[in-house]
Amino acid sequence: MDRDWMRQRLEAFDNLALQYERSVAPGDFLGDPKLREQLHRAEPTLRKILQLLDPQLAERINLDQIAGEDMARNEIHRGLGILADMDEWATRLVPEAPALPADQFHPWVWEPAAPLWAAEARQDAVLAAARTVNRRLQQKLGRHDIGETDLCLQTFDMKDPAPGKPRLRFEGDRNTPTWRARQDGAKYLAAGAFLALRNVAAHEDAVTWTEQEALEHLATLSVVARWIDQCTVEPATS
Repeated sequence: MDRDWMRQRLEAFDNLALQYERSVAPGDFLGDPKLREQLHRAEPTLRKILQLLDPQLAERINLDQIAGEDMARNEIHRGLGILADMDEWATRLVPEAPALPADQFHPWVWEPAAPLWAAEARQDAVLAAARTVNRRLQQKLGRHDIGETDLCLQTFDMKDPAPGKPRLRFEGDRNTPTWRARQDGAKYLAAGAFLALRNVAAHEDAVTWTEQEALEHLATLSVVARWIDQCTVEPATS
């Protein structure tokens, strides 16, 4: 909605109605016919604006009844009050939302990211976190031979481990659909996080992530880090 335009129209109608009221001579019911004509011309737009702000305000507009313009001014003032407070409503009357404290992210993510985040280097913070998670994954598996995306695809794959290719496994019954869904989901989420977050942060010179976006990226890496930390290594059987 164009609130400034709506406000201008309401104020213009209010001024016009006030002029009309002042044109009514003592003992008369009607005022200046030219002003009354202008009021009737502006009435449809007035109703439309008030309908958007509060349908009940529009319903109480009736210029054909005695003192109708005075009643219209009352509803206009209510409408102007709504317009004045709409921005406040949008920020102050929203439901309480849960906070996501960054210092509660997995330490593999927040510890390397924190000093860079404090310096408002959000892209570097995400990159540092991703690199640390990758190094921890490499250390846990003893693998430094392939890139992080391929390593995640192999690590969480449900195929049996092969020589030099151990797997990470969640706890639980591996015969259930839930376990398989979690294992397969971790495979693609972890690979996707490195592909879409780490690679972009490393190779784009002008990433325009907002603070919220960068925080969400760190949260995604924290999920991946927590899974890697929780899973057990399953080596190939001899």
